[in-house]
Amino acid sequence: MLDRLQDLVNENGRLVEKGRFVTLVMMVGVGQDLHRVTIEKGRIASVETGPFVMPSYTFGIHASAEDWALFWSPAPPPRANDVMALLKDRRLRLEGDLHPFMANLFYFKGVLASPRLMEA
Repeated sequence: MLDRLQDLVNENGRLVEKGRFVTLVMMVGVGQDLHRVTIEKGRIASVETGPFVMPSYTFGIHASAEDWALFWSPAPPPRANDVMALLKDRRLRLEGDLHPFMANLFYFKGVLASPRLMEA
């Protein structure tokens, strides 16, 4: 699902503008699969798929493949439609330096929800 993330985010001018102060690396865990997402000034510079040996990243966000599939569905059900709801239900895990994530929460919610557009 994350193979088109770079195009989906970078083609969304409003989302890129929202993240114009975001430059970091985040790790997205989809089940056992890891994806290292490099963001430069709100644009996705690269999405690398693991496995990785001692990867460096600012923060990580992990959930099961099933939970991400629900989240990325075109019309996700209640409690699976928002990363914070998944976090509250302990179906999603955050790690690392969470300050940039929380300071730019609406940007990251938009980035993570971008794969929904593939199904629409």
